[in-house]
Amino acid sequence: MRAHQPAQLPMDAPASAAAKRLLPWLVAVGFFMEALDTTILNTAVPTIAQSLRVPPLDMKAVLASYTLSLAVFIPISGWMANRYGTRRVFSSAIGVFTLGSFLCGVCTNIHLLVACRILQGCGGAMMLPVGRLTLVRTFAKSELIRAMSFVAIPGLVGPMLGPLLGGLIVGYFHWRVIFFVNIPIGFLGLFLVRRHLPDYAAAKNYALDFVGLVLFGAGISLLSYVLEIFGDHTLSGREIAGLLAISAALIAAYGAHSVRTPHPLLRLSLLRIRSFRVGVLGNLLTRLGIGGLPFLLPLLYQIGLGYSPIQSGLMIMPQALAAISFKFTLPVILSRFGYRQVLIFNTVMLGVMLMFFSAIDTATPAWGIALLAFAFGFFTSTQYTSMNTLAYADVNNEQASGASSIASTVQQMAVSFGVAAASLTAALFIPDHTRATAPQMIHGIHLALRALGAWTVVSTIVFAGLKAGDGAALSARKEGVPAG
Repeated sequence: MRAHQPAQLPMDAPASAAAKRLLPWLVAVGFFMEALDTTILNTAVPTIAQSLRVPPLDMKAVLASYTLSLAVFIPISGWMANRYGTRRVFSSAIGVFTLGSFLCGVCTNIHLLVACRILQGCGGAMMLPVGRLTLVRTFAKSELIRAMSFVAIPGLVGPMLGPLLGGLIVGYFHWRVIFFVNIPIGFLGLFLVRRHLPDYAAAKNYALDFVGLVLFGAGISLLSYVLEIFGDHTLSGREIAGLLAISAALIAAYGAHSVRTPHPLLRLSLLRIRSFRVGVLGNLLTRLGIGGLPFLLPLLYQIGLGYSPIQSGLMIMPQALAAISFKFTLPVILSRFGYRQVLIFNTVMLGVMLMFFSAIDTATPAWGIALLAFAFGFFTSTQYTSMNTLAYADVNNEQASGASSIASTVQQMAVSFGVAAASLTAALFIPDHTRATAPQMIHGIHLALRALGAWTVVSTIVFAGLKAGDGAALSARKEGVPAG
């Protein structure tokens, strides 16, 4: 008899070959819905505000409520998957998200719209971590890179398609269609998930850490709120600093609580695993530099080059094409060079690419911009998939649920931090953006891109903490030959 029984065991028999073929597609459906919804509303804000008869600035609550809901509810996803099974939780997540989308589409005032966006966020919060957890438990580590490379495509394509798709819907249909497009996708996902998604649950589960949920949820949601309103003039600098201090105190209180409780909401002790710590920390620090590019590029293209919103969206599309085209070369690259070399080189290249973007002006040909975007898409795809898979290199089955919750929470916060960093950096170089001329705006954006590029290069230091063999179980070839 074994001295130690893993806490998490499969509810069903091992996934069949057919289920393994379908699983990446099923998870990708959920990822695409969640990723698309983070940006599709941006270009529709003025139209929706006019329809609901509210000032456009009031629509910020509609955008922020979704992000806040994700940040609060992602941490409990692992506990729910352990207790109720991955199939039930994932299908429920799609159902809640689809219901929230429908209700958003029929809302007649902004207060109801904010409430329904929160409901959407509850569903979206479960899709990303539970989908990852199912992949980690289904595929051998040598197969995980290829599986996660595939399901990461929607996460890259969704935010790029969002602004363009939102503009097209508003231009040719009605803004409510933005929410209704999720409904047929959601029903298809529900049907396939109920039939084919493997079901995993814990052999033994523990009570939910309500104290940890309150402390961490309140701290993270407050931090997200501050980042959303940073740069607005509704709060003074002293008030912003006070809110940040309260947020930091709540998060620190959760850290102290997690040490004392035997089964915390987020097992911060997992950060002692070097590959997991580097993968999670690298995700956060790198996105501070590159995560705000989708925010800055439309400003650069539309204000500096005079492109329309649709043209601006089309100029970003090559990034998505590169992400799709080169996704399946990543296992070969990691097998040949290993995680340490790939992440160090790739992060430096991302910083250099940001500086190249700062050279775009009215004399830059469109084909040059498209080529630069295509190259950036390749390096971005390589970066995100490498960091996301590295986090699970040395995580066992018992730790998978907690690791997925932490990784997904940090990733969601990193998305917000990246946009906030870009916004704050641009505001630093364009002090009076309300009166700035087009050349002044472009000069400020160029400086912001250079500063963010420099930060990205500096963030490479986190990957220097890896050892040559880290991630070998993931990047090894199927026949068992070690990578590199």
